[in-house]
Formats: sequence, C-alpha cells, structure tokens
Amino acid sequence: MNGGLLVAGTTSDAGKSVVTAGICRWLRRQGVRVAPFKAQNMSNNSAVVVGPDGRGGEIGRAQAMQAAACGIPADVRFNPVLLKPGSDHSSQVVVLGEAVDRVDAGNFRALKSRLAGTVFATFDQLRTEYDVIVCEGAGSPAEINLRDSDFVNLGLARHGRLPTVVVGDIDRGGVFAAMFGTVALLDKADQDLVAGFVVNKFRGDRGLLQPGIDMLERVTGRPTYGVLPWHLDLWLDAEDSLAYGSTLGRPAAPHGSEWLDVAVVRLPRVSNATDAEALATEPGVRVRLTIEPADVAAADLVVLPGSKSTVDDLRWLRETGLADVISRRAATGRPVLGICGGYQMLARAIHDDVESGRGTVDGLGLLPIEVTFDPRKTVTLASGTAEGGVPVRGYEIHHGYVSAGAPPAPLLTYLDGRPEGARDGAVFGTHWHGAFESDAFRRGFLAEAARLAGRTGFAPAPDTVFAAVRERTLDLLGDLVEEHLDTDALWRLVERGAPDGLPFVPPGAP
Repeated sequence: MNGGLLVAGTTSDAGKSVVTAGICRWLRRQGVRVAPFKAQNMSNNSAVVVGPDGRGGEIGRAQAMQAAACGIPADVRFNPVLLKPGSDHSSQVVVLGEAVDRVDAGNFRALKSRLAGTVFATFDQLRTEYDVIVCEGAGSPAEINLRDSDFVNLGLARHGRLPTVVVGDIDRGGVFAAMFGTVALLDKADQDLVAGFVVNKFRGDRGLLQPGIDMLERVTGRPTYGVLPWHLDLWLDAEDSLAYGSTLGRPAAPHGSEWLDVAVVRLPRVSNATDAEALATEPGVRVRLTIEPADVAAADLVVLPGSKSTVDDLRWLRETGLADVISRRAATGRPVLGICGGYQMLARAIHDDVESGRGTVDGLGLLPIEVTFDPRKTVTLASGTAEGGVPVRGYEIHHGYVSAGAPPAPLLTYLDGRPEGARDGAVFGTHWHGAFESDAFRRGFLAEAARLAGRTGFAPAPDTVFAAVRERTLDLLGDLVEEHLDTDALWRLVERGAPDGLPFVPPGAP
C-alpha cells in the first residue's frame, strides 16, 4: 500500500495537528506502518531529533508528537521546512533540520520553488518506506493569494494525489460557512481532491448540529466524516503558545496541603513554551501564561521561557515593567527560572551581533554570567545529571552561549562532567529544553521552589510520570477518532483516494 491523506483546515488552530495525530494513532492500532508529514510549518515550538547524519536537527514539535502517535522515532523528513519567526517581518528557515537562511515575506517567494522541490522529493522518499503518510496542511488551503506557489496544502495534495479532509473549529463559530467557502474558492482540480469534512471541538447536542451537516453535504456534495467533541485533556504539545488558555491543562488537587502557583511570562516571541507543560502535569501545580505584572509578583515561581528574539523580548520586559517585578522577586529570595532565551536574559550582559544585531546590551543581572551569540546554531540532544546524581535529559536549540562569568553552582552537569546552567540563590537558569520531563528532576526542583517560596505545605506527588501522561493523550486522540469519525470511510480514502465525480462548487478560484 502507498496510501496517503491530507488533513487541511479552515483556519490555523482548527485542530489539524491533533486530528492528524489521532488518525496516525488509529492507523497504528490497525498494524499500518504510518508516518506524519507537514511540508512547511511556521512555529517557534520545535523539537530536536537526530538526523540521518547523526547530527541534531529541528522539526515542528507537533510532528514529533505525531511521530510518537505512529510509534516511530521522529525524523527531520517529517517536517522538511520549518519557519521560525524572529519578528513580524522575518523568519529563520530550517530545511531538513538545519537552519539555512533568514527571509522576509518578499524574498521568501523566490525561495519557495527550491523548497517545493525538497518537499516533494522528501515526501516521495517517505512514501516508499511507509504504508501510509498522513499529511497536515498549514493555515487554510483557500489562501488564494498563495495558491500559485503552494506546496503545503493542495499543491502537495496534487503532487501526491492525496484525498483531503477539511477540519473546522466549530467552537469559533461560522464553521459551515468556512467549510463551504474553503471548497468554493478552489479550482476544479483542487476541489476534486477535497473529499469531505470533520467538525472539531463541538460542545452540546449532536442532534442540533445535524441539520447543518446535512445542508453542507447538499450544497457541496461532500460528507462530514464525523464530529469530534471538545475535550479538556487535549492540551499537551500545543503547536502555538496562543492555543493555550491562561491556565495550562486541568490542575489536579495538591498532593500536600498547599498549591504552588507558577507564572510563565508570555514573551512576544516565545519559543518552546511547552517546557512549562511538564510542570502543569503535577498535582497541585497551577501554571498560567501571563503578561500581567501583578501575576508575576504574586506567583510562587516565575518562569522566563525560551525566545526566538532574546534581546527584543528583554526590551519588552523592561517596557512593560515586568523586568522590575522579576528583579524585586529575586532580591527577596523568591524563585525565578530562565530557560534558554529566558536564561540568557538573566545574565549581566548579552553580546548579540547575530540575532538582533544590537551588540552589547545589559541583561537583568540576576546571574553572574555573560552571554555571546554565535552564528553557528547549537541543535543537539542533551543528557546529564542534577544535584545528587538525578538523571536529566533534554535538548538544546540556541545561538547564545555563556562566554564569561562563574555562577556559584551549575544547575545541571553533562555526562562528560561539563557544567550547564546556573543557580545563584533563588535564581535558576538552563539552556536545556525538556529537562522538566525528567520526573525526578522535576519533583526535586518543584520541592526546592516551594521551599524558597515559603509553601511548606506543598509536596510533589511521587507518581507523576510525564511520558505516561503524553502517551495517554495520544491514546485519547486515537480513541476519539475511532469513536467519533467514520473510520471505514477514512480507510477507503487512504486506500483508493478521493472519490470520482465530486461536484464542482462555484464560483471556484478567482
């Protein structure tokens, strides 16, 4: 079998990533060798995987999650093009895991034809290795201003003759208009590949929705393959930090007698905010993303997450008054944690002629180190230990490195004995993403943060296993697909492609 499917969406964050993962998990349960694919992703939430040459490479975090749903190691080929926005006007371009360029909207168009060749060749290669490739689109396939150079949505579908399912988020409203309009703005060749729809994030009585589903089929000639319910437990590995509400997950009751409140600063160019998710899986830990100084002042622990633009986000901290709040916390011995770009902000000085080009700027001065940016990007998996020999695993994605200074103690130690990160009193920092997915390290850190914050009644639960929480989420996605989608119809699409004779919906492409 050389089957495939494209999961497109009416909008960004319609649920393409989770529906793709759910279909992948369902197919894996059927014994199918399945792999995910997203031709081009735009996200600062990335994962590090080992490429064919043994070096670390970056892909979108959603594709790493989808690979886990397939039960296979993540591969740089699953997301051949990753765009990491550094500002409103420019992005770093990562191709097959390696940062190769920085582009703006104008010169990106000139690059697209070359990227399309890489994408199609990569897709064709994967198709020879797996039974089924489940592809995730980007944005909407009806972005008619971009269709002529598209290789992510129906451009990919045409290349691979992929039947396409359009996912719509009913929680936003207007889902039927969005689904109809998506088809009606496509030319006939594209419409011939759009087989039907999936309604996502529905709350309420399915019977009340059915008249709309029936009418959508009458006016498009295409069925709705199912209605997926809204589910509060689907929050891990968010593609975009804006997909989070103010509180991550559903905090369980504390194991001890007190809660621990964690405030994660939502930086303008936040990167890998998913680091906070592991903290949010712990009972009694309430994790909020915020830009409010009052939240930062009141929290027991403040986290400065990664940033794709460290110096610019540091300036934003100062402009909003958050920098002063964080400094006052540290002065009174209340815990502050910086991860990657957030760690760099805690330094005395930052020397950056690479990312921002601003030269030397003052950091927050909460750790006795200096950071220098290098054009070479560090992208690698990391292993080591924390205090007491506690094992820790993570990954690194950064241009900045510690170039001067000597903190009182490292936060972590590489397996070869090199120090990593820093601790100075109640201020902690590390370049390692994903470190808090290591259960013993996470529990020890939270216990120490609670002690520093005076939360003597807080006690980490002894049995939270982050990997098991993630696996339960993937199983839940598979369960939702099996229970709420017409999997027989989806299987026919995968095996045979889009049905013949799908009607044309006017007016078509302009």
